[in-house]
Amino acid sequence: MLNFDWYIFVDDLTRIGAAAVLGGVLGLERELNGHFAGLRTHMMVAIGCAVFVVAGLVVTEGHAESMTRVIQGVVTGVGFLGAGTILKLDEQRKIKGLTTASSIWLAAALGTLAGLGEYVPAAAATAIAVAVLAALRPLERLFAHHLDNNDATDTPKHHKRHEGSDS
Repeated sequence: MLNFDWYIFVDDLTRIGAAAVLGGVLGLERELNGHFAGLRTHMMVAIGCAVFVVAGLVVTEGHAESMTRVIQGVVTGVGFLGAGTILKLDEQRKIKGLTTASSIWLAAALGTLAGLGEYVPAAAATAIAVAVLAALRPLERLFAHHLDNNDATDTPKHHKRHEGSDS
């Protein structure tokens, strides 16, 4: 007969549930700002990583050396997923999706920490990440606007020199 251990069930549910919540917080910020990967994607990445870590803990019986291999596999696999969100739009500086790719990668790290039962660093990383994503956005836009204005004012001078001006 199957022996069901409620303690193990609640522990696994807590680890995977924490991963879902932490990934969801990160994904909600992305979703609210209309980015490629949002709430569900970040939650699924975090949950998946937590599941791999929990499975790794069971299979390796918690041996640290073996768990590092599990984490390496998760990081590599999620790196490919994140790379799929990056788009190069033209030959100049325009690349989109780097922040979304990094937030997917971070969701994997949060899921990994939650899967290991390391809730405090996972919560701290989530709080810092949301602050970086949300609070720094206006500052980033200000710098981008400033750079765009500088590029626009530099262009006419450059063209004048090449058109035979005296400057």
